[in-house]
Amino acid sequence: MTGIPVPYVRANQWFQVLSVLLALGSGLVGILAIPLVFGLIGLAFRRHPLFAIIRPFLKKPLSEYQMEDAEQQRFNQWIAVVCLTISLLGFVTGYPAVGITFAILVGLAAAIAICGFCIGCFIRFQFHRWKQRRGA
Repeated sequence: MTGIPVPYVRANQWFQVLSVLLALGSGLVGILAIPLVFGLIGLAFRRHPLFAIIRPFLKKPLSEYQMEDAEQQRFNQWIAVVCLTISLLGFVTGYPAVGITFAILVGLAAAIAICGFCIGCFIRFQFHRWKQRRGA
């Protein structure tokens, strides 16, 4: 299997959106630590814990699903992990505006991706274009 099945990617995006909504809506910002830890585990071990939870609910073998580029998804996960880290640090250090802003960035980026436009993909593409132009 090359890539990450779309249902896994969508589940992660929904998980991020719902975590942000729940954390900010309830005031229990520690909830943001859950997608942060899951993201760190996924990056470190290339096995996202959410995927193990989602797998029993999939009706087809993984190979039958459309795949997303694994490297692109790791890049996107890095962005989410950095933003969630900054968000939690903002809350812990007494800068709730920073915490709220970066939590909203994660939730909004994931929601926009669910709708079909990947902000992380756009950033990575522009970065690669810039590197190519600079090297030419």
